[in-house]
Amino acid sequence: MEQTNESSFKQAYRCFPLSDINKSHLEAGNRIIMPPSALDRLAFMEVEYPLLFEIENPASGQVSHCGVLEFSADEGFVFLPNWMMKTIKLIEGELVIVKKTSLPKGTYMKIQPHTMKFTSLTNPKAVLEKAFKHFACLTIGDTILITHNHEDHYLDIVETKPSNAISVVETDCEVEFAQPLDYKEPEKKPKTVITWKNDPDCKAQEEPAKFTPFTGAARRLDGKTPPAEPISTSDNGSDAAAERMRMTTDLIVKSHKRQGKLVFGSDDTIQPAKISKSVSKQDVKEGSLKIEEQKFQPFTGKKYILAG
Repeated sequence: MEQTNESSFKQAYRCFPLSDINKSHLEAGNRIIMPPSALDRLAFMEVEYPLLFEIENPASGQVSHCGVLEFSADEGFVFLPNWMMKTIKLIEGELVIVKKTSLPKGTYMKIQPHTMKFTSLTNPKAVLEKAFKHFACLTIGDTILITHNHEDHYLDIVETKPSNAISVVETDCEVEFAQPLDYKEPEKKPKTVITWKNDPDCKAQEEPAKFTPFTGAARRLDGKTPPAEPISTSDNGSDAAAERMRMTTDLIVKSHKRQGKLVFGSDDTIQPAKISKSVSKQDVKEGSLKIEEQKFQPFTGKKYILAG
């Protein structure tokens, strides 16, 4: 499997997670464990330090970068953090190609936490500075793992400068945080609109008053005010008005019959007094003639004197 080249190092290994050799405490980082033969080859090559490697999944073509922690693995094997295997979709026991490379020192990185729990830490940048001591490099597209106060935090590498992969060993690097993946925009509450009655722009248009016939007050000829009648607001306004008119007319007729009032014309409703049996028909006849003579007849040329 080993490929010999005096100027480069490129080797294929079977990959396994660090947990298989009881080194799970090295998960929060990106340094791998290689076999001693790799160190022997590198010792005879002109290489730059720190030692950085490109790792590639030959099945998918996905690539990431890492450093090396020690050379103590069995020959033909390499042990990687579990998160790195997931990043380039490696399955335990599959082949991975490890190639020596060099990377520029990073000047900028943009990181996106998976949860807001990380950004709510007292000083997330200080937490990163401490965690990056276990990292040799970063690659755009990686999802790295860091541990703080026994809690795991996953972060996506969104952007790096000056290249897509940078070294973070002994370098000053600007860090920017993107909004966490679980961030949700706060719901906007509907605005409460207050309408003032004295605002001319907000006045409601008043409906025109409906015309209701026969709504005037009734009057009596004797000067007295008849009892007030409730005004009907039902749709049958004409019937109510007619009823009020009939009651008013009855009041006027009754007032005509009261003593001491002047009545124009004859009153057919006045019944004649009963005639006593002791009065003869002749007396009744003569009395009727006298009454006829005393009736007021207009334009007859006669004069009448009203008895005082």
